[in-house]
Amino acid sequence: MIPTKSLALLLVAGLFCACNDAPPPAPAPAPDKAAATPDTPAPEANKAAAPDGQAAPAPATGDACKDYANAICKEAGEKTSTCTGFRQATELMPAAACEAGIKDLSGAQAKLKALTASCDQLIAKLCGDLGEETLTCDLVRTKTKTFPPDRCKEMLGDEVYPQVIAELKAQEEQNKPLDAAKMALIAAPSGSEFGPADAKVVVVEFSDFECPYCSRVVPVANAVKEKYKGKVRFVFRHFPLTFHKNAHLASQAALAAGEQGKFWEFHDKLFENQRALTRDDLEKYAGELKLNMGKFKAALDSKKFAAAVDADLALGKTVSVAGTPSMFVNGARVANPSDVAMVTAAVDKALTGQAAP
Repeated sequence: MIPTKSLALLLVAGLFCACNDAPPPAPAPAPDKAAATPDTPAPEANKAAAPDGQAAPAPATGDACKDYANAICKEAGEKTSTCTGFRQATELMPAAACEAGIKDLSGAQAKLKALTASCDQLIAKLCGDLGEETLTCDLVRTKTKTFPPDRCKEMLGDEVYPQVIAELKAQEEQNKPLDAAKMALIAAPSGSEFGPADAKVVVVEFSDFECPYCSRVVPVANAVKEKYKGKVRFVFRHFPLTFHKNAHLASQAALAAGEQGKFWEFHDKLFENQRALTRDDLEKYAGELKLNMGKFKAALDSKKFAAAVDADLALGKTVSVAGTPSMFVNGARVANPSDVAMVTAAVDKALTGQAAP
């Protein structure tokens, strides 16, 4: 049995806090433009409804077993254990069996619906207790769909469910918009920011230069800078995690570059080279940006900016940052900081004075 706290964390992990104090994930590959991910919509093709209310069939490939697996995975969800297991099984099936399965696809869909009933029930129960419009409910809806049915049944158990919902309610409490005092703290000038000081909207990111998921926020920051020039201030806060051995020094180096007016250029260099963040690497990037090397090296030798990095870490902890990337728009936490559409929607609402999403 998975520990109850771990079960609750499974529901919210990996969506808005991808790196945390757990064994680090491998750097994420660039998303497939044609695939549906938390950051990109599903392809437009084949969205038309099939007869009798069935899901539209996946595009034919000419391989019966691949077509059968695609059809089942379209129904079950690409990221589910059901899909993974079915793809493996169809690799061993004869073509005739797959062709027969395709002919009786409605029967398989009915069985899948019965199989996933416990997960549908878990989503309904959790969101009923959390509130249908809460951020945590949105995360539950997304994550639970990837669970095997046995895990959903376990979480619905009389002994486990009360503990799971308690953990998630605590998570929801952390997701509430920050009060004015805390927002003022994290939005204060940091030396790592762009945009006007008196901007109506302030975006604050807590990041780790060694976290592979944080590199996905670089396009988001660029989009905010381009779309809202003169309207939005973007503040970068350093949150190097303990298991990323080079992250703290990388943050110090970025601030040292910022002292010479090159923070964002150095920021981009670090995220482009996340596997090469040793002291020698940092000096190499400083040289490429034509920084004053004597001044740069002296700042690292003296740990001139170590306290500033530690201060950002402390700020993050005061607003319940547990992992990176984490982002706030006028104090409202953004569920997926790497989703340009989600971040710009939050900024647009803040600019028009609407309630935070």
